[in-house]
Amino acid sequence: MSLQLILFYGFATVLVAAGLLVITARNPVHAALYLVLCFGTGSSIWMLAYAEFLAITLILVYVGAVMVLFLFVVMMLDINFEKLREGFWRHLPLAGAIGALMAIEMVLVLGSRFGVDQVPLPGAPPAGYSNTKALGRVLYTDYVLPFELAAVILLVAIVAAIALTHRGRKDSKFQNPEEQLRVKAGDRLKIVKMASEGESPARPGEGA
Repeated sequence: MSLQLILFYGFATVLVAAGLLVITARNPVHAALYLVLCFGTGSSIWMLAYAEFLAITLILVYVGAVMVLFLFVVMMLDINFEKLREGFWRHLPLAGAIGALMAIEMVLVLGSRFGVDQVPLPGAPPAGYSNTKALGRVLYTDYVLPFELAAVILLVAIVAAIALTHRGRKDSKFQNPEEQLRVKAGDRLKIVKMASEGESPARPGEGA
């Protein structure tokens, strides 16, 4: 067994263990840190496969941006996690059955077509080879239509998320520029008739 294969099994074991800790950790901050460990070990596996671009992208995008934003949201917002956990045990049997079914499907697919004995380990690329250039060529030639469809779907998801979260709050004060431009003098000035000094207002039932 080569050193590359030993490192692969080591990183894969850490990745699976960290993934299990992500979904079982009670503290959301700890779960986020375990997820960072998942991304780190996944990036190491990409490095073993000589996919440096994907490894660096995984670290920069997910660890450097997404997880930092998630940690800020978790630590700054007062989220009631006890309420979020309600119904966990009620839905656990169905979720466990679906997870076991997906695991069995992955084992069958990987065992039938992508066994360790059938697929050789990737060797070192030749001098001057750029996997970033090769990935871009394949992405924008053979898979340009799925790439564009994925971009459109992500754009729709972003617009939908903004539309769902952008709700007018009743306790916040804001100004509507359209209403300010359409205002008239009568809307700003109101004349109220009041009794002069020394003259008491007429009571109900009294009159000349």
